[in-house]
Amino acid sequence: MEALMPLITQLISGAIGGNAVGAMLKQQATNVVVRTIVGAIGGIGGGLLLQAVGGEAGLSVLVANAIGGLIGGGVLQAIAGSLLGRKQA
Repeated sequence: MEALMPLITQLISGAIGGNAVGAMLKQQATNVVVRTIVGAIGGIGGGLLLQAVGGEAGLSVLVANAIGGLIGGGVLQAIAGSLLGRKQA
């Protein structure tokens, strides 16, 4: 279970970050399910990237994974939303 906790944290925080950015940018091209999935994928990527560059220094592992997940999910959702919005327009 200890090995899955960082992954679960990244998934949840990425989904939150993706939905927050999608709502903030008012991206009509993506619905809630798409924002959640894209955010979760971005959360895993962001958390792993933060671990790779050593972003855990001074933070607990759980907090670092949550921060990386939020940022990664938000960034990937912003990219996906802009691409999907441009494609449908």
